[in-house]
Amino acid sequence: MPISHWLILFGLGFLVGSIPCGLIIARMKGVDIRKVGSGNIGATNVGRVLGKKFGLLCFFLDMLKGFAVVLVAGLVAELLGSMTIEPVQATWWLLVMVSPVLGHVFNPWLGFKGGKGVATSLGALLGVYPALTVPGGLAFLVWVVLVVRWRYVSLGSLGAAASLPVFIAAYFAYRLPRAADGLPSGETYVKFATPFLVVGVLLAVLVFVTHRTNIARLRAGTENKVGQRKQTVAGMESRVAASAEVQGSSPDTGLPT
Repeated sequence: MPISHWLILFGLGFLVGSIPCGLIIARMKGVDIRKVGSGNIGATNVGRVLGKKFGLLCFFLDMLKGFAVVLVAGLVAELLGSMTIEPVQATWWLLVMVSPVLGHVFNPWLGFKGGKGVATSLGALLGVYPALTVPGGLAFLVWVVLVVRWRYVSLGSLGAAASLPVFIAAYFAYRLPRAADGLPSGETYVKFATPFLVVGVLLAVLVFVTHRTNIARLRAGTENKVGQRKQTVAGMESRVAASAEVQGSSPDTGLPT
């Protein structure tokens, strides 16, 4: 496929990824999600402030942003279903895969500040079928296990991100054409697996960077847990106003992180 087509798909992916689903959902409820809870526009903060069903809706829509663009790109380029994609074509497809994640994290409509990219990354991974669909699904299972066990969404996201490159490496070793010893030859593995491994590592790094404040709270023991009683928006505003009155500060300075 011509480079011009890939560039168009990359731009489209970035624009679709920049749709602030969490902000839109909260605005429909009369709330500016950037001014309550952690201030993040992602599904976790939406769910904590507005309730579980709205958090799940935000998660689904953010995931759909990544999935739809990447799947369309794979269909247009006729790459879906293959594990042996030529490196140049694989690289372009993976750049398109990353584009909605970048649009979500570095949102141009919100001063290049957005969500943390976990749901959009999951959708984008699932769209690269089958090379990243299975590794992405397994990483999501890691997320589920960690969240159920320790009740920290951020810990689940970090664990899933760290496991992703491992699952990619293992899946390519399993699916690539076999040599006489039952394993793909080194040349075959390096040629076809390397672009996907590189992107898996970069996505993992991006998740860790966007979760650096969560990491600090996890280490300090102050990170919010799933199921922890959420504060209502009205309750938050009252507490912030009271804090500002006592300290003589602006209301925004009292917002929890």
